[in-house]
Amino acid sequence: MTDANGDLIPASTYDAVEEALHAVYDPEISVDIVNLGLVYDLSFDEDRVLVITMTLTSAGCPLTDVIEDDIATALDGVVDAFRVNWVWMPPWGPERITEEGREMMRALGFAI
Repeated sequence: MTDANGDLIPASTYDAVEEALHAVYDPEISVDIVNLGLVYDLSFDEDRVLVITMTLTSAGCPLTDVIEDDIATALDGVVDAFRVNWVWMPPWGPERITEEGREMMRALGFAI
């Protein structure tokens, strides 16, 4: 992975970010944002700020602040700075849920 300047970002940094984001759960569904398929892209801008391009299960979700606070907690000590780029296209759909996410949802009683 490279940043906006074309500088190589170590794979270990990407892996650490992704692992940290597995600790951030959608407050309404209790499945992490990675396995729900809410995270569309991870990149670094020209200032080496992590840019998390992600969506929510619905555009009207009032919990963006809660999720951003949880992301900040999870990424503390992993990256110096981040920002969330909220997007609505393409829209989220259940086909984006990973197999692990599906297992988590079934364990919670969701029919998926």
